[in-house]
Amino acid sequence: MASNLLTRLQSGDFVVTAEITPPVSTDPAEFISRALPLKGLATAVNVTDGAGARVHLSSLAAAHFLVQNGIEPIFQMTCRDRNRLALQGDLLGAVSLGIRNVLCLAGDDPKLGDQPEAKAVFDLDSRGLLAMAHRMRTEQRLPSGTEVKGGVRLVLGAADMPIDPPPHWEPKALRAKLEAGADFVQTQFCMDVAVARRYARRLLDHGIAQRLPILIGVAPIPSAHSARWMREKLYGTLITDAQIGRLEGARDAKAEGNRICIEVLQQLAEIPGVAGAHVMAPQNFTEIPIVIAESGVTGKKRKT
Repeated sequence: MASNLLTRLQSGDFVVTAEITPPVSTDPAEFISRALPLKGLATAVNVTDGAGARVHLSSLAAAHFLVQNGIEPIFQMTCRDRNRLALQGDLLGAVSLGIRNVLCLAGDDPKLGDQPEAKAVFDLDSRGLLAMAHRMRTEQRLPSGTEVKGGVRLVLGAADMPIDPPPHWEPKALRAKLEAGADFVQTQFCMDVAVARRYARRLLDHGIAQRLPILIGVAPIPSAHSARWMREKLYGTLITDAQIGRLEGARDAKAEGNRICIEVLQQLAEIPGVAGAHVMAPQNFTEIPIVIAESGVTGKKRKT
C-alpha cells in the first residue's frame, strides 16, 4: 500500500495534515470520533506519542484505528520511551498494520510531565532514529544484519522550528535530517506569515525546500490567554502581537481564532517553498476540520 501523503507531496499539491492526541482510555471510540471529521479533508493525520510526557492510548494502536477507518495516519515515534530494539520492533509493527508514515521525534522530557520520576531512554536522538529507519527501508535489514521479510515501506518525517533567519544563517539541522533520510518536515506553530516567508525563502536559497517538503504548523487559537500560554510554554512557537490583540478584542475569541488560522493557511499556500500546513489544536480538536474546510487550500497547487 502506497502512502497518499508522499504521493501528494510529490505531485506538487499544497498538502494539509492534522494532529490529534489519543485519549487516556482503552476505548478507541472517543479517538475515532475526533478523527472522522478529518476524513477527506486532511491528507494524513498525526497521532501523538505521549505528548507532554503524559500517558495516552498507544500511538501505534491509535494509528491502526485510523487505518481501519480509512484515514491515513502519521505515526509519531519518540526516542524518549524506547531503546533501539523497541524502536525497530515498532517500525516493523507499524508496517505490518498498514501504517506507512512515521514522524521521528526526540520526545518531551519526563520532568515536564505528570510522572517526573520516569526515566527517559534516549538511546537514539531523532536524527539517529531517522537514519536507522532509512537504513532499514533501504537495505531491508535490521542494523544487526538480520533480513526483514516483507519489506519496510516507510515514509519518514522530521520536525523543525521556523525562525526569522539572521544574516548568514544556514539550515544545518534540516540538511542533516534530509541526509539522514527524511522525506518531509512538519514544524512547530508558526502563525507569523512574514517569518514563514523569510524562512522558506532561505530554505529555497540553500536548496533544502526543493528536496524536502516543509509543512508549517498552525493552530485555531481559542483565546488570547491560550495564545500567550503557547508563546511562553511551547518552545519555538511564533504568534504575532497583532494576532493576540485581535483575539483579545474579539467578541467571539474562538471564531476570531478560526478566522486568523484560515487567513494564515491561505497566505501560506501562496508562499514559494512552503509545501503545506500542519494543523494542531490540542484542546480544540473540533475546530481543525472547520478551518481546513473554510480555508479552501486543500487541493491547491503550491507555489514554486
